[in-house]
Amino acid sequence: MNKTFGKGVFFAAASYFMWGIFPLYWRLLVAVNSLHLLGFRIIFSLLLVSVILFARKNFSWLVFFKDRKKALHLALAAIAISFNWGLYIWAINSGHLLETSLGYYINPLISIVLGLCFFREKLKPLQYVAFAITITAVTIQTVLTGSLPWISLGLAFSFAFYGLLKKTISLSALESLGVETLIAAPLGLLVLFAPGMAKIFPEWHGIGYMAELPLRTLLLLLLSGVVTTLPLYMFAKGAKMLPLSTLGFIQFISPTLNFFEGIFLFGESFSLYNFIIFGCIWTAVILYVISLKVAPKQKKNL
Repeated sequence: MNKTFGKGVFFAAASYFMWGIFPLYWRLLVAVNSLHLLGFRIIFSLLLVSVILFARKNFSWLVFFKDRKKALHLALAAIAISFNWGLYIWAINSGHLLETSLGYYINPLISIVLGLCFFREKLKPLQYVAFAITITAVTIQTVLTGSLPWISLGLAFSFAFYGLLKKTISLSALESLGVETLIAAPLGLLVLFAPGMAKIFPEWHGIGYMAELPLRTLLLLLLSGVVTTLPLYMFAKGAKMLPLSTLGFIQFISPTLNFFEGIFLFGESFSLYNFIIFGCIWTAVILYVISLKVAPKQKKNL
């Protein structure tokens, strides 16, 4: 049991650590248009996962469309994760890493509310308080800045909905990612090659400029599939070996690393209102973690 738990902690911590430091990788690709990065991330992830699954002689994931309900959920998951990936890359390379950190602190709190709405899961008193504090923090930021923190909320809600949909899909992590990237592949090709994209996204332009990029940048771009697939695979292995309370604590490694990177490596400003907002969110996170820790004891008393 202890050995399994130790392996679970290793895999989960490794996945969140990688997600935490990968902004450094995406920042090295700042010369590449964010939409193009999204396109390459989808296509290269599909190629990598396909090779792995074919090497294992696993072809069953290719007939996902036979189950209409599963196909619909996978399609929605593909849309959610593609939006999340695109917004995340754009935010990092546009100087908004602190907002991505805030989004992934908020994410588990959104997830528990979605669980309440869609699966009728029961929230514990501390989780209600944590969510109320989160709403307060978002309201404060909206009032102080004059606009909703749409980057943080976009990342939090898209990943929370992605997690919600994944709970309804009975596929392994690699099979699910293979189907999701297969469904998203037309979008990937569209943002890479369709001239009409300029009408939707003014910042879009053709990929001809990439011929002038340094070889190092192009080689780093080839790793985008590995950067996407490896932490997801390790997370899936770790999640199966750990209780929710442990996983709930470990998941905050990623936004914490993003927070420190944003301030100390990328030089993003941290004003008084940032301190107030993050203070509220950190309080909510602590209450959330405590609620997970006390849950098993409550069950034993019933």
